[in-house]
Amino acid sequence: MTPDELLATFHQQIRLRDRDAESAHVVERDGLVHRNYPGDPAQRGAMIESPEGLGGDPEPAIEAQRQFFAGRGQTVEWKTYSYDEPADLGPRLERAGFQAEEVEALVLGDLAVLAGLPEVVPEGLRLRAITAPDLPAVAAFQDGVWGPGSSWVTEKHFAELAADLGHMQGCLVERVEDGLVVTASWVRLTPDTDFCGLWGGSTLETYRRQGLYRASVGHRARLALARGARYVRVDASPRSRPILQRLGLHQVATTTPYVLHG
Repeated sequence: MTPDELLATFHQQIRLRDRDAESAHVVERDGLVHRNYPGDPAQRGAMIESPEGLGGDPEPAIEAQRQFFAGRGQTVEWKTYSYDEPADLGPRLERAGFQAEEVEALVLGDLAVLAGLPEVVPEGLRLRAITAPDLPAVAAFQDGVWGPGSSWVTEKHFAELAADLGHMQGCLVERVEDGLVVTASWVRLTPDTDFCGLWGGSTLETYRRQGLYRASVGHRARLALARGARYVRVDASPRSRPILQRLGLHQVATTTPYVLHG
């Protein structure tokens, strides 16, 4: 597929069909707005998208979502893409109280191009699957890389792993001598689509530029291929984007989260 064809397929299979929503979430359409959220307002992970645009008068739709989630006291992320309409959606969200976070690259490609990557890691390290007993170590790693309070994402991934091994898998690289986690990452199979998503891939600073990210990408690609996925999606950081492009994937857009704190 060309990059444009990949983006069109992603838009049709994932965004228009709300396939980024977690299985336990409430999934709703409010006019042109797609939203999904945990039933418990204290839980994080609520999301909004507008893949069909917001029509000629976006302000009422934005205000309705602001009031809805403020009324629940629930933090929510409006996930925007660079091709969304209106073109000034981001500034409109900021005027409504949403705060922009780091821009990421939407990277798509044929999963098979990643399958040949070796799982070689330096001596003294080992790459293996993540299992339930690894939660404390992976959560501590996540907080260490991204700051205290970041491990809620790890706990969410572990819940998905426990619910369905065929849907979510993870891998980590650890030091052989003491089990210190130096990188951790996940692959999520998107039900009823041709896509998988690669998530995480953070690495402790002292272990970067040693091929650990590439090794984990190859490992996860083979897992996803074995389960029937054809294409891969990554919301890539500035650090991982050039690596993925060198491996044969394509940046097709950017994506920016706008967060409204409950």
